[in-house]
Amino acid sequence: MKPASIAAQALGWLDEETRGIAPPIHTATTYIRDPDNQYRSGRIYSRDQNPTYDQAEAVLTALEGGHGSLLFASGMAAATAVFQAFAPGDHVIAPKVMYWSLRNWLMNFATHWGLVVEFIDMSSPDALRSAIQPGKTKLVWIETPANPLWTITDLAVSCEIAHAAGAVVAVDSTIGTPVLTQPLALGADIVMHSATKYLNGHSDVIAGSLTARVDSPLWVRIRSIRAQLGGVMGPFEAWLLTRGMRTLFPRVRAACVSAQAIAEHFSHHALVEEVLYPGLPGFVGHDIAKKQMQGGFGGMMSIRVRAPKGGAISGEAAAIAVAANTQLWKRATSLGGVESLIEHRASIEGVGTPAPGDLLRMSVGVEDTGDLIDDLEAALLRAQG
Repeated sequence: MKPASIAAQALGWLDEETRGIAPPIHTATTYIRDPDNQYRSGRIYSRDQNPTYDQAEAVLTALEGGHGSLLFASGMAAATAVFQAFAPGDHVIAPKVMYWSLRNWLMNFATHWGLVVEFIDMSSPDALRSAIQPGKTKLVWIETPANPLWTITDLAVSCEIAHAAGAVVAVDSTIGTPVLTQPLALGADIVMHSATKYLNGHSDVIAGSLTARVDSPLWVRIRSIRAQLGGVMGPFEAWLLTRGMRTLFPRVRAACVSAQAIAEHFSHHALVEEVLYPGLPGFVGHDIAKKQMQGGFGGMMSIRVRAPKGGAISGEAAAIAVAANTQLWKRATSLGGVESLIEHRASIEGVGTPAPGDLLRMSVGVEDTGDLIDDLEAALLRAQG
C-alpha cells in the first residue's frame, strides 16, 4: 500500500474479536500469568505494554519506514528520552533554532547530569563539521523545518557528517510529518514527533513518538527509559491518536496548499516586512526543502509585521495588535490542528528566543484559504490604527 492508504486504513487492522474496523480501547492495567508463572501472552503490565499502543506504533513504523516505534505521553517525554539514553560527559549537538521547551530543557536540566550540550546553526554543514568531536559527540539533534523561523537543515549531508564521527542522528520531524519528509531514508537513526500536532491533528491529545531505523543498544535503552520512568500514554489517548492519523495525509496536503497560497499572497504585502516559509523561492533553504520535502512545504509559516509609518508603534506592538484583531485565526499555542492558529512567539519564548519581536507564528489549518487571507488582511489593517 502507498503511505496514504496505510494511514487511512491504519494498516487495515480489524478487531479479531468483533471484526470491527475501529480498534477497541484496552483499559486493563495487568495481565494473568500462565499456570507455570510465565507470560506467554507477551504482556506483563500495561504501563508500557498496553494493546491500544500496538496499532498506532505499527502505523508510524510503516509510514516512517523504520524498525519500530514507541508512543510517549508527550513530545517532550519522547524527545527527552533520547537524551536520557546517553551518559554524563557525552557531547550532544542541537540547533539554535528549535522547539523552545526542549531547548530550555537542554540548557536547564540536561546539563545537570553531565551532558555537554552545544547549540549551533544546524542549517550550516560547516558549523556542524566544526562542532562535532569524533569519538565524543554521541548525538546530533536536528529539527527541520525548525520552529519558529522554519530553518531548513540538509538531512542527508548532516547525517553523513555525524555518522562519519560516530554520532547518532535524531530528527524532530513534527513539522515535516511522514507525509512530506522521510528522515530515516535520508540517513537519520531516530525520528521524533510531537504527535500532539499533525499526527493527531485535532487539538485533543497530548502525545509523542519515536521511530528507530534499526534495532540497536540505544533503542533498547530508550525502550527501557519509557518503561522505567513511566512517560507513557493512556489507552484512550492512544486510540484517539490512531483515529487522528487516519486523516493525516488529506489534512497535511490541504494545509500545504493553503499555506503556500497565503505565503505567496503576503510575500510582497505593504504591511508585511517578511514572510518566512520554505515554499517561497527566495527563502533561505528553499532548494534543500524542495529536495527533501515531497509534495509540499508544510502548514507552518511566520510573518514579520511592518511597523506603521510615522513610528507611532513598533513592529512588535503591531504584530501583537494583528493577532488581537484576527477573527478566524485563533490566538493559541500549538500547531498542526484543523483550525488555524496565530501567536506572537517572542512573548511566549521570552529571553533568548530567536524570534524577532515583530514575528507572528501561524499554523495553517483546513479552513477556506480565501477566508484565512481575508481575515489576516483585515487584522493587518485594523492594527494600523
